[in-house]
Amino acid sequence: MAEYSGRGLHGQTVEAIAAMIFSGEYGEGDSLDVTILQDRLGVSSTALREAMKVLTAKGLIAARPKLGTRVRPRSDWNLLDGDVIRWKFAGSPDHGFLRDLHELRAIVEPPVAGLAALRRTPEQLVALKTALDRMAGAVDPAATVEADLEFHRALLAAGGNELLVRMEVVMGAGLAGRDRLVHGSHDSDDPVPSHLAVLDAVAAGEADAAEAAMRELLAKAWSDVERLYQERK
Repeated sequence: MAEYSGRGLHGQTVEAIAAMIFSGEYGEGDSLDVTILQDRLGVSSTALREAMKVLTAKGLIAARPKLGTRVRPRSDWNLLDGDVIRWKFAGSPDHGFLRDLHELRAIVEPPVAGLAALRRTPEQLVALKTALDRMAGAVDPAATVEADLEFHRALLAAGGNELLVRMEVVMGAGLAGRDRLVHGSHDSDDPVPSHLAVLDAVAAGEADAAEAAMRELLAKAWSDVERLYQERK
């Protein structure tokens, strides 16, 4: 599903209700009183109705005759939706969610790196190098996060698999959330060397080395998450 832009009053309404759900203000099975929400958010019934449609499409809420609108069980949420992942991180993700994200990346990204080593075009190689240069020159966590995302998006594209490229919505949202946790830490490690190892292998056309380098990058990334998670307990 395409990521929701969140612009305008309509988008602000979607974001506000999503924040209520992911903060735990409204839990699974709780009723969403439309009248109360409309008054609280100061929006029209039309804007609220359209916002509810977006959240329904993402599996977060459901309307039933005589039962009203309720928050659906987490098992029904579309966790492969970029917005749902983003909202989950905004609501302080639990360790299990971080683990699930890491496992997803471990399944997808090493083989993608191997494919990129065999299929990347000169233009795609330039895109990877440009992203790494921006990462090296980043002066704040936000710039580091954006450069990191740019690198991994470029790698997905260089893999040359149209279906895997579509994973960008999921991987991008999850990686952004994870990066904000890690790169926002005062003692976070330099991410450039591990990414450079992947780039060097891709540039050399060495698929096995590219896969191995990506596995090492992901192992380091998970180690950083584990350390920060323990520190914040």
